[in-house]
Amino acid sequence: MATQHKQTLFYKDKPLFGLDIGFNTIKVMQIDEDAKHHTLKGYGVSRFDSSAIKDGVIVDYELLAKAAMELFDKGVIGKITSRRVAATIPASRAYSRVMTVPASLNKHELEDAIHFEAEQYIPIPIDDLYLDYMTHPKNAEQTDVLVVAVPKKVVDSYMKFFNILGLEVCALETTISAASRIIAVAENSSDIPTILIDLGSLSVDLTVFDEILIVNGTIPGGGDDFSNRIAEKLNIEKAEANSLKTKYGLGVSKRQPEIRDALKPQLDSLIKEIRRVVRYYEERTEGKQSIGQIITMGGGANMPGLVDYMTDNLRIPTRLCNFWGYFDLKKLQPPHEAEQTLYVTVAGAAIVEPKEIWL
Repeated sequence: MATQHKQTLFYKDKPLFGLDIGFNTIKVMQIDEDAKHHTLKGYGVSRFDSSAIKDGVIVDYELLAKAAMELFDKGVIGKITSRRVAATIPASRAYSRVMTVPASLNKHELEDAIHFEAEQYIPIPIDDLYLDYMTHPKNAEQTDVLVVAVPKKVVDSYMKFFNILGLEVCALETTISAASRIIAVAENSSDIPTILIDLGSLSVDLTVFDEILIVNGTIPGGGDDFSNRIAEKLNIEKAEANSLKTKYGLGVSKRQPEIRDALKPQLDSLIKEIRRVVRYYEERTEGKQSIGQIITMGGGANMPGLVDYMTDNLRIPTRLCNFWGYFDLKKLQPPHEAEQTLYVTVAGAAIVEPKEIWL
């Protein structure tokens, strides 16, 4: 993971690429670090059987390595030219928390405070965790500290996997941390309090981004659950339900009432959780600031009508993350529109800055 408190040994003349392992996909992306306009050198995605990962821990290295090698050999649009990787770990497998401490604390005092805080709120022994943190001045008297902890067994399984592939790991960070980076620069949203919603296959990650990540959480139920609910409600096969979700979703169609009815319990739960996060942020800022926008990403975010549904119910402008215009694609074709948000996280990892990496 990255921190701002170590000497960097990473330089721009040593390129790297981003790598993101999802529920059943591996995604890679490399950006030309020497180009003024962030030239895209290569990207791609490969699918694997989800049984390769259990509770965030890689358990079938052979299966996952096979999918990765097939991606590098045949699945990359353009080229991946580096063996140095900035990789992501699912936010749902990490514990993140923002704590406010006196600005006068020295490094030793700060680290003691972080360990004490971690022991209070993380239900895992601290010896079984990797801890990292990043500081952000709040005012003259106080400093906000973003603390991130990941179980060692999760991180160690990733490191073993990268070693099998012969890759040099430069950084590990959470998926939402990487996503916030690309959104901040490509969407020009670093100064707007934003809720980031990553709709994965099995869960939804919610995060408030206001210069740093303020709060994040994970709720069960993602794009796969959308398909299951539609299939059950309409009494159809899951494949057909997935097709209806992808083609029509919540948009206007003959089956819109049925689809909306099928998804209502899950959507109500999502809306309720977003409102809770909004209240938390407003209480934290003592009503002086409010959420200015919601940005969605991930495979489940592509469902037609979802963005409009959230805007109507939350009264907060909501939109899909659209970062592809930030890159100079040269002659490379972008992915199909339905797959573009799949690359948000790996794009964020690919543009990590040297000052954010320590070795």
